[in-house]
Amino acid sequence: MKITDIKIKTFKTWADRWDVGHALPVPKADLMQTVLAIDTDEGVTGYYFGGGSHGDAEGLNVVDQQMIRGRILPLLRGQDPLDREMVWKWLWVANIPENVASVIDNALWDLAGRAFNQPVYKLMGGAGREKVKAYASTYPNIGVPRVYAEHALACKNEGYQAYKIHPHYFWNPETGQPTPGRPSNIKADIETCHLVREAVGPDYVLMFDPWGTYMTMEEAIQVGRELEKLNFYWYEHPMPEYRVESYVRLSRELSIPILSPEIVAGGVFSRAEWILRGAGDMSRIDVVRGGITGARKTAIVAEAYGLRCEMHMAGWGNLQVLGATSEDTSEYYEKGLLAPGVDYDAPHPYLKNTCDRIDSEGYVHMPKGPGMGYEIEWDYIDDNLIDPLALEKKFW
Repeated sequence: MKITDIKIKTFKTWADRWDVGHALPVPKADLMQTVLAIDTDEGVTGYYFGGGSHGDAEGLNVVDQQMIRGRILPLLRGQDPLDREMVWKWLWVANIPENVASVIDNALWDLAGRAFNQPVYKLMGGAGREKVKAYASTYPNIGVPRVYAEHALACKNEGYQAYKIHPHYFWNPETGQPTPGRPSNIKADIETCHLVREAVGPDYVLMFDPWGTYMTMEEAIQVGRELEKLNFYWYEHPMPEYRVESYVRLSRELSIPILSPEIVAGGVFSRAEWILRGAGDMSRIDVVRGGITGARKTAIVAEAYGLRCEMHMAGWGNLQVLGATSEDTSEYYEKGLLAPGVDYDAPHPYLKNTCDRIDSEGYVHMPKGPGMGYEIEWDYIDDNLIDPLALEKKFW
């Protein structure tokens, strides 16, 4: 079997979103999505949706698409699509942007699953997990501290096994206005954590992620001490991740596990360095930072050192990696982003199925279809095609 072509369809779609600058829901926001297809001479095709912002929720921009068609396609045409490890290494050596290389890798995994009529997680070697624990992961700035407490209790009652706070940043909860010059709001964040713990009780699992907006060690330690008192499970990405030595010190100062890096470039390679330096107590990865291949490698490295490697973001690919990784290493599925008035579970119009509805006990079940498990609505996609170059010109 040989690769013959790589095609990309760009189309308009919609989903509920959240205006993080004004703490308001945006129902059925217009989105641009892409589906990439890798064709072969034996009629087997692999697909991947997304690759732009926030994982698989939005599509590749025109520059990324041009790189795939102009640089990557000539490299891969004629190659065996099952040689994923070779292609993965080629794309790293060629310094292809992580999200672009990841889309190729993810589509090759989908292709292999379709070729052998197996879900991706079974091809990697299933970990005996047919379902994974889900936690509710909030948008930032969902409201004043009281709103987080009400939302956390609602999520607990819905069945979620844990709740993660993305607190107030680049937004002032007292005025309800954006604050671009001051990213964090320590006082409101601490109040939020106390109110949420009070609302959900002493034993419910809570996590906290200020997305790197604490700019000083003092801020990070101050909040971390409060999280320890409140028995939060992890403290994620509190400071900018280019200051690795600050994370080494923070991990020594606090007893709560530090979960980082989250978004730093370098995939498995940078995460291995963080582990060796003791810059975090848990690692973090997703399938747009090195693809399914890279995410699985990262989980294995973390496992070798007895550390957890929690998957970052929701989506089909991350769920497949969880299905091939022990719960001792990757425990939770991050569902979201969630906020009051945002219908996360509304089905995508371009797919017949949804990958991550929770059951009554707060689990997300592994997809059973081949590859990623997509059931694609081609009529919707073809009826909503757009020109990505024209879209780029519209905004620039």
